[in-house]
Amino acid sequence: MRILLFTGKGGVGKTTVAAATALRCADRGLRTLVLSTDPAHSLADAFDVYLGSVPTPIADRLAGQQLDATERLEETWADVQHYVMQVLDWVGVDAIEAEELSVIPGLDEVFSLADIKSFAGSGDYDVIVVDCAPTAETIRFLSLPDILSWYMDRIFPVERRLAKVVRPVLNRVTSLPVANDDVFAAIRRFYDRLDGVRELLTDGATSSVRLVVNPERMVIAEARRTATYLALFGYHVDAVIANRLLPEAVSDPWFATWKATHAEHLGAIEEGFAPLPVIKAELAPEELVGLDKLRTFGDLLYGDSEAHEVFHSGEPLRIKARGKTRVLSLELPFADKDDLEVGRRDGELIVRVGPHRRAIVLPDSLRKREVGRAKMVDDRLEISFVEGAG
Repeated sequence: MRILLFTGKGGVGKTTVAAATALRCADRGLRTLVLSTDPAHSLADAFDVYLGSVPTPIADRLAGQQLDATERLEETWADVQHYVMQVLDWVGVDAIEAEELSVIPGLDEVFSLADIKSFAGSGDYDVIVVDCAPTAETIRFLSLPDILSWYMDRIFPVERRLAKVVRPVLNRVTSLPVANDDVFAAIRRFYDRLDGVRELLTDGATSSVRLVVNPERMVIAEARRTATYLALFGYHVDAVIANRLLPEAVSDPWFATWKATHAEHLGAIEEGFAPLPVIKAELAPEELVGLDKLRTFGDLLYGDSEAHEVFHSGEPLRIKARGKTRVLSLELPFADKDDLEVGRRDGELIVRVGPHRRAIVLPDSLRKREVGRAKMVDDRLEISFVEGAG
């Protein structure tokens, strides 16, 4: 079973790359599903077919899906949506507006996570290809398992108990709707559907993220930041796809400067992302729409390689013993030490890189130890844990 997630800055061609990869896997005899987590879906446009919110046949052994969050709300989130609509109605929001506003931002991403886990466990597919939203949304998407787990472990039980206590009191003094057990039970049931999704997506033997870039300075800079944030949350990047390179056949002097710039940026990509392999794709002479063109593009992209193979293996997080000291090592490529903050709270290690934060639950072997020092060694953050004075 393989799960391949494609992301990149908007407009770099990640949907085309994801579609071509899925088609190539299917052509190699693998039962393949390609789905989009981008609210601005364009996967159907790439294949030039209709795709629904459930797997829709595209070609032999290939199906595709574009999630409809509103439709999925009615299936799995009805109790919660009804409660939100009651609250909005109570504050005077028009009924139609309340129905629209009850589609909470980010729910489509949560539904997508649940779908990925469900499809992976169904046994119906050998490969799942995910066309992710642009990089910022992808980071939020892949950090959701951590955030939801933190909420469900710490906040959810308190809210549920508090609601039981205050509901009788509020019912006497106000008509404000208070969430009942059905609402909390619906949240609990839905979260249970996500149980294990983080372990699935951070298993390097099963899941890989592939970064799609163009030979442009801003695109490369964003991809480097994305690689850092993905490592922070334990996701494995196994390849970088340098897309839309000017072909060697272009010899017009007008393009000379562009070709030199592309060559310079390509060198920066290969050097900066090493040891990750860089897959090169030239700018196509026409739009890559439809099965025939996507199939040709996939062949050029992967050559003799299997599109679903693991192109690079690494360890985002590892713990080793150095004498009596234990060292937690976290892979953070391209991280600037000035953007790093490390702290500890109870049994958690808090690591912040720029605007993103991860709470790493410490294993028992580290919980009773004190944090010694933290330093960057090459592309890894090393944090030492020493035995306490007492």
